[in-house]
Amino acid sequence: MKMRWVGAGAIFLLLPGISASAHRLDEYLQATTISVEKDRIQAQIRLVPGVAVFPAVLANIDTDRDGVIAEAEQRAYSERVLGDLSLTIDGDRLQLRLASMKFPTIEEMKEGRGEIQIDFDAEAPKGGLNRKLIFENHHQSQIGAYLVNCLIPQDPDIRVISQNRNYEQSYYQLDYVQSNLLSSPWSSAWWSGALWSAWSWPGVAVLLLAGFAVMWRFARAKHAIEQK
Repeated sequence: MKMRWVGAGAIFLLLPGISASAHRLDEYLQATTISVEKDRIQAQIRLVPGVAVFPAVLANIDTDRDGVIAEAEQRAYSERVLGDLSLTIDGDRLQLRLASMKFPTIEEMKEGRGEIQIDFDAEAPKGGLNRKLIFENHHQSQIGAYLVNCLIPQDPDIRVISQNRNYEQSYYQLDYVQSNLLSSPWSSAWWSGALWSAWSWPGVAVLLLAGFAVMWRFARAKHAIEQK
């Protein structure tokens, strides 16, 4: 999965709270960005342990205590993080899929410069015009400091209506409108589909019967005039 976190598509909607560089040393900063598409939700979570909580965080990652974060340990920890997340759309809980992961060195994390990046996505169920997305993060809640935001949708048919968060930002609600051009009677796509349906065999039969009815009524009217 290629995440679009740069360029025009990566302009953030207004995000209250602190920046990633200003988090406290005794906190585990977890900043999530969400990208909404019609059939898929993409997200990236960036985790930055403060210097004071680094030993506790590392103990959950480097489980064999050998001072090296092996790829298997990276994947296991990434899956553990996803297990502490919840993503629903219109009340339906989505299955999160790990797309990619990137871990810094232990030295970088020890100095407070290390940033873990976990990209994940989920298939979005079909829905109506108005949609509600709810994201929850409960990973390392004792030391966690959460941030969450939505990227401006690149799809012109998707428009964000509102964003709501609790004080900790462990709970996030996104209300957005998703128009379906193929179902709109005002769109050219709908008319082309309607015309195709009309010119299918059932449509042709209806049109022919309607034409015969008009011709029959016209003939009756003409005959009545001639009889007078």
